[in-house]
Amino acid sequence: MHLQDILFSQGFGTRRVCAGLIQQGLVEVGGCLVQDALADFEPHGLIFKVQGVAWPYQERAYLMLHKPAGYECSQKPGMYPSIYTLLPGPLRTRGGGAAAGVQSVGRLDQDTTGLLLLSDDGKFIHRMSSPRHHVPKRYEVITKHPLDATQVERLLAGVVLDDSPVPVRATAAELVSDRHLQLTLTEGKYHQVKRMVAAVGNRVVALHRSRIGPLVLGGDVPPGSWRWLSAAEVAALSSAQPVVAARVCPSGLTAD
Repeated sequence: MHLQDILFSQGFGTRRVCAGLIQQGLVEVGGCLVQDALADFEPHGLIFKVQGVAWPYQERAYLMLHKPAGYECSQKPGMYPSIYTLLPGPLRTRGGGAAAGVQSVGRLDQDTTGLLLLSDDGKFIHRMSSPRHHVPKRYEVITKHPLDATQVERLLAGVVLDDSPVPVRATAAELVSDRHLQLTLTEGKYHQVKRMVAAVGNRVVALHRSRIGPLVLGGDVPPGSWRWLSAAEVAALSSAQPVVAARVCPSGLTAD
């Protein structure tokens, strides 16, 4: 593939802009300056530098972002900045056209923190966000009032929200402390965690998503930062199985 086409595919601008970057001596491949925009390279596994910043070629972009509080998951935010401002320019423009750049897989409220997936692969986004596939998502829920066994049991049994007569339920629940609940859901209704907790007579004061399928948000991705997903992580997410519903005691021990 021509080097200018490689840069274009990765979001570095139009082909003319990419050719200009190369001709100005701003692109390196394998530690060597390349000024021929039509030089051919095998793209897969290629790592190049643009203005001194290393960039791995990715046919499709799959990444995880640690969303901090105070950001909206929208390209056109209202009161708060967009999560997309946390990403480098090429990730926001790759692909070109009306649907340029990576898109978030679902959304988190502006005051909710934690794991957010982004991609430019439409099939992957649909697989991760479609309620038919029941991809489990784990939340760390901090409540205003102490939780008791009855509230946990109701969350597992199912509660009715105001927009549907069909009960929604958690697939797993574990009390870490009297005000800290780990809640696993396989649906994605609007404000679902907050509304479910409200339905059992409590209130969410802090919410953090710590896991999606087999992918756990670790300390290697601090708030506001992102990283590429490995091929193994993408494969594991794409084949993620639903969590088997479990009844969990307030002590954290699974009930018979």
